[in-house]
Amino acid sequence: MNKIKIGILKEGKTPPDERVPFSPEQVREILDRHPVLDIEVQESNIRCFKDEMYSNLDIPMVSSVENCDIIMGVKEVPINELIDNKTYFFFSHTFKKQPYNRDLLRAILDKKITLIDYEGLSKNGFRVLGFGRYAGIVGCYNAFITYGKRYKLYNLKPANECEDRDEMERELAKVKLDPNYPLRIAITGNGRVAHGAMEVLNYMNIPKVAVVNYLSENHTGSVYCQLKVTDYNKRKDETEGSISEFYGAPELYNRDFMRFAAKTDLYIACHFWKKGSPFIFTREDAKRSDFNIKVVADISCDIDGPVASTLRPTTIENPIYGYDPQSETETPFDDSKGISVMAVDNLPCELPKDASRDFGNEFIKNVLPALFNKDKDGVLKNATIAENGYLTEKYLYLSNYIKGL
Repeated sequence: MNKIKIGILKEGKTPPDERVPFSPEQVREILDRHPVLDIEVQESNIRCFKDEMYSNLDIPMVSSVENCDIIMGVKEVPINELIDNKTYFFFSHTFKKQPYNRDLLRAILDKKITLIDYEGLSKNGFRVLGFGRYAGIVGCYNAFITYGKRYKLYNLKPANECEDRDEMERELAKVKLDPNYPLRIAITGNGRVAHGAMEVLNYMNIPKVAVVNYLSENHTGSVYCQLKVTDYNKRKDETEGSISEFYGAPELYNRDFMRFAAKTDLYIACHFWKKGSPFIFTREDAKRSDFNIKVVADISCDIDGPVASTLRPTTIENPIYGYDPQSETETPFDDSKGISVMAVDNLPCELPKDASRDFGNEFIKNVLPALFNKDKDGVLKNATIAENGYLTEKYLYLSNYIKGL
C-alpha cells in the first residue's frame, strides 16, 4: 500500500476555532501504529494545542499542507484557502442546504475536491463521529451556571475559563441548591448530546427517575428524568406509537410536553428536531399558569422552533438572556416573570482540548480503519458529498441548492 499523507489544517474561519481533529498524543499514536501514514500539522497560533506540543513528539510542522493527499480541519474551510484536487474532511454545513455555504460547495465542485463531511460519517444508519457529547457536557454545566445566576445561589467559573473538564467538574462543588425546593430537571433526547448532559448530572449524584415517578411523586431531593420522543409526543389517534414511527412520520403526532412542563424547574434540550415534527412547547404553552419551567438550557438551539423561548443563539461571552412569555420578547435573564435561556450554539469550543481528544478517539476507532479496509462498511462513502467535480449519488438532492433554486 502506498504512503498516505495527511495534513492537519490551521483553522481559517472567523471567528477562529481552537479545536483540532487530533491531539498531539493521538497523532503520535496513529503514526506509531500505522507506518503507511505520514501526518503533517500546519503551523497555527490559534489551536488549543501549541505547535511545540506536536513538534516535541517528532510530528512535522509545516507552513502549508499542499503536499498532503488528505487534509483534515474542523470548521468550514474559507474558499480562497481550498486546494484543488485534494480530499478534505471537515464540517461543511451544506447537506441541509444551508444558504450561507452554497458558494463553498460550488467552489469544492469547481476545484474537483473530494469532500467528506464528518456529519455524514455513519455505519448501519448511525453516526460514528461528532462533538455532540461535549455539547451536552458543557451545555449541562451552563444550565447550572444559569440556574445559579438567576436565583443568586452560587457562581461557577465559565467552562471556557477552565483549563479542562477536570477543573470544570471541580467547580460543580460550588452548586448549592435550596433543600426546601428540590430541583426537577427534564432532558429531551437520547443521543450523544443527551448522554453527555447526563454524565454531568450523574457526576453531581442527582438521581435519575423514570417518567412515571417523575410525574407522580413528590421528591424530597433533586432528580432528573430523560424523555424519549414518545414521552413528550403522542399519536393523534390516541393509539400507541413508537420511536421509529415518530422519526419516519412525525405528522402523526401531537406534542405532549405540558405534563412535564408543569413539574419541571430546569429543562435541558438535547433532542434532534426537524421541520414537520411537533413543537415541544409553544409560545401559548409558555403563557399557561401551569407552565413551571424557569430555566431552559437549549443545547439543540433551533431558532424560533420547537422550544418557544429560544429567540436567538447566544455566545460564549454572553450566554444567557431572558424570555417573557406574556410579551414574547427578550428580557433580562433574571427577570422573575420570565424564563432564563442559555442557547450557546458552539458549546464544545468551551472545552476545546477535551472535545478534540474525544473527537480524535472516535475517529481513530470508527473512521480510520476505513482508510485501510477499502471502506468495507461504507463509512466514508456515506459522508462523501462531492468527488471529482460532481455530487455523489447520495447527495444529488443538493443539485438545485447549488444552482440557487
